[in-house]
Amino acid sequence: MARIGIIGSKGAMGQALGEVIAASTHTLAGGIDKGGDAAGLADASDVLVDFSAPAALCANLHAAIGAGIPIVIGTTGLEDKHHSSIDEAARVVPVLQTGNTSLGVTLLAHLVREAASRLGPDWDIEIVEMHHRRKVDAPSGTALLLGEAAASGRGIELAGHSERGRDGHTGARTEGAIGFAALRGGTVAGEHSVILAGEEERITLAHSAENRSIFARGAVRAAEWLVGRKAGRYTMDKVLGI
Repeated sequence: MARIGIIGSKGAMGQALGEVIAASTHTLAGGIDKGGDAAGLADASDVLVDFSAPAALCANLHAAIGAGIPIVIGTTGLEDKHHSSIDEAARVVPVLQTGNTSLGVTLLAHLVREAASRLGPDWDIEIVEMHHRRKVDAPSGTALLLGEAAASGRGIELAGHSERGRDGHTGARTEGAIGFAALRGGTVAGEHSVILAGEEERITLAHSAENRSIFARGAVRAAEWLVGRKAGRYTMDKVLGI
């Protein structure tokens, strides 16, 4: 049983986390939002789960380091500077960062990596995602996670091989590129499809999120798994043992 502290407790994910923790064998150590005392929450917790905002990440990492406890980061929209801060923190405490805490999406990324590693660059890869109208970042963290999985399978860097925001006379598709399309509307919790299109055949690997509770359950499982680990940077793959 672990004492879990929620950063971003009043947001949709924070509320879902609170409900999942209440129904589990774990204890809710407390929750904070913008302007809250992250250090105080860390001191009262065995592990932190952060679903807040990129701007708060550094302070949240420092709070985890100060208390010597692990932190699960589910915040999306992170930039290179944020990942550098995560790498630094992971030298001191266990940190699990992911674009999606769903166990189903974690397995999907594994399947995408496997498929991309076995099919050549003549198989075009397109990632299509749809989320609710209030989502502020695009492509989604999950879409980027899936893109990274595809790039890893091909042994390439995603940054130099992604195509986004096609409009107008773009010319032919670049061989080996990984394309992204982002749709926004309604109350969609999350829809992701990875299309591998070859000559006269297609493979589609997809995941549908019906409720945010799937992310909350995955985050709690990740937090539970992270407690007691040595310092380092971890992914959801490790939680599933893949």
